[in-house]
Amino acid sequence: MAHPTHGTDILIIGCGAAGLSLALRLAETARVVALAKGPLHEGSTYYAQGGISAVLDVGDSIESHVQDTLIAGAGLCHPDAVRFTVEHGREIIEWLSAQGVPFTREPNAEGNVDYHLHREGGHSHRRIAHAADATGRAIQTTLEERARQHPHITLHDRYSAVDLITSRKLGLGDNRCLGAYVLNRETGQVEVIAARFVVLATGGASRVYLYSSNPDGSTGDGIAMAWRAGCRVANMEFMQFHPTCLYHSKAKSFLISEAVRGEGGVLLLPDGSRFMQDFDPRLELAPRDVVARAIDHEMKRLGAECVYLDISHQPADFIRGHFPNIHAKCQEYGFDMTREPLPVVPAAHYTCGGVMTDLAGRTDLEGLYAIGEVAFTGLHGANRMASNSLLECLVFAAAASADLRGRLRQIPEPSPLPPWDESRVTDSDEEVVVTHNWLELRRFMWDYVGIVRTDKRLQRAQHRVDLLLREIAEYYGHFRVSADLIELRNLALVADLIIRSGLERKESRGLHYTLDYPTANESAPPRDTILVPAHFAGKEWGPRWGD
Repeated sequence: MAHPTHGTDILIIGCGAAGLSLALRLAETARVVALAKGPLHEGSTYYAQGGISAVLDVGDSIESHVQDTLIAGAGLCHPDAVRFTVEHGREIIEWLSAQGVPFTREPNAEGNVDYHLHREGGHSHRRIAHAADATGRAIQTTLEERARQHPHITLHDRYSAVDLITSRKLGLGDNRCLGAYVLNRETGQVEVIAARFVVLATGGASRVYLYSSNPDGSTGDGIAMAWRAGCRVANMEFMQFHPTCLYHSKAKSFLISEAVRGEGGVLLLPDGSRFMQDFDPRLELAPRDVVARAIDHEMKRLGAECVYLDISHQPADFIRGHFPNIHAKCQEYGFDMTREPLPVVPAAHYTCGGVMTDLAGRTDLEGLYAIGEVAFTGLHGANRMASNSLLECLVFAAAASADLRGRLRQIPEPSPLPPWDESRVTDSDEEVVVTHNWLELRRFMWDYVGIVRTDKRLQRAQHRVDLLLREIAEYYGHFRVSADLIELRNLALVADLIIRSGLERKESRGLHYTLDYPTANESAPPRDTILVPAHFAGKEWGPRWGD
C-alpha cells in the first residue's frame, strides 16, 4: 500500500491559539501545514472561559503582573520568561482585536469604550481581557476563520502525529528534526510530512487523569514525541487541578470559570458554611493550588462528593450578563446559578511542565520548536496563575514566528523521507487491551499522583506504569497503529515522566504537595526538575538550558 508523502516549509502540529496564531504570522513568508487531531476547534483553547491576562488598566503595572506571577509560581518561575511574557501582553490583545476577536468592552470614566477586565485568583488587579465567558471559543473561531481563508495555510483535521522524523533515526549526521509521521484518521494510513521546521503546539496532558477539565485530545502527544526524539522535559510534577469543575454525571469536563469567584462567588461546604478562611487570607482568590487542596481536604475530611460555589447573592441580571454561557450550560443540567449554589469538584486542568524551550520556542532538537502548553518556558514555575496560559500561547507564537522568519532561508527545501514501514505488523484483534490499559492508567494516576501525594503512592504508580509501558511497547511493535494506541502510548510515557519528576522532588512546592515532605525546602535555592533522555545524557546543551 502506498503511503502519501508531503513537503512544506513549516509543519505545525496542533491548531489551538498557539498553532493558528503562529500559522497566521508565518503565512506571508512560508508555506504552512497545520494539523488537528480531531475537528479543528476541538482543543483546550476552544473551552477556555476566563480570558487573557494583560496590563491594560491605568492602575495596573508590568511590575505588578510580574510579581503576582512570581508569587503564584512559588519560587520556580524564570524571571526573564515572566517579564518577557508580561511585557508583550498589550500587543497580543491588540493583535487579537485586529484579527476580529470580539472582546467585551465597556465605557470608562472618560466616556471612552475600553476592555472590560475580570480579576482572577492570584492577580492583584483586574487584568483579564475576555469575550463574555467564552474567550477561548471567540479566539479559536476567529483565528480558524482567518486561517481557512489564507492561501498559504493548509489545515488538516483528524490527523494524529505518530512520531517525529530525525536525522539521527535515519543515520544522517547531526541530529535535526526533518518532519513527522502522521496518521490520517479517515483513511487509516500513516503519511509522511517533510518540513524545514516542525512546531509542536499540541497542548498538555491532563487526560492522563481520570477526571479532567480538558477535551479528550489532551494526551501529551507533543511531550512524548519530543522526549523520544531526544528533548529534555522539565517540571512535569506540577500538574494543575482546576478547583471548580461542575459536579454532574453528564457534565463532562465543564468548568465553572475562576472569574465567577473573581466576581464574588464563594465556596461552601454541604452545610452552607464557608471554609477558605481556614486555608488562606486571600479566600476564594488564592492561587489555584491552594484552593484545589482546600477543596480536596474538605471533601476527604467530610466524605463529601463535592463542595459548592455560590454567586446567587449577586443580581440575576449581573450573573446572566457576565456569565451567559456558564449560566445557560448549568441550566441544561438542572442548576440555576442565579438562585442556588453549584456543586463543584477539582479536576486535572493544566500541565505546567513540558518540553524545554528558550524564549523563541526552540527546543534541544535543531529544527523543532514547541509553543503553548506543551512547552516549558519557565513562565509558570510551580503553579500557573490564572489566564497566563493563553497569554503564553500567543506571546511565544509571536516570538517563534520572528525567529523562524529569520531562519527559513538558511534551510534548504525538505528532501523526501522514507515511508512508514508496516511490513512486519498486522491488524490488531485485541483492541480491548488498549481500552483496558487506558482506564487503568488514568485511574491509578488519579489515585496515586493526584492533588496530594506520598512517596509510597508514587512508587506504586511507578511500578504500574513500568508494566504498562512494556505491554504497550510489545503491542505497538506487533500491530498497526490506531489513534487510540498512539494516545495510550503517549499518555503512558507522560505518566512515567510525571511520576519520575514527583519522586525527585523531596519537598512540597506549588502544585506538588506530598505528605512526606509537607513544606518547601528552604535550605537550598529552588530548582527545576529536569529529565534527560538516556540516549542523550552526554549531549552538550544550549546556553540557556546548560546546567
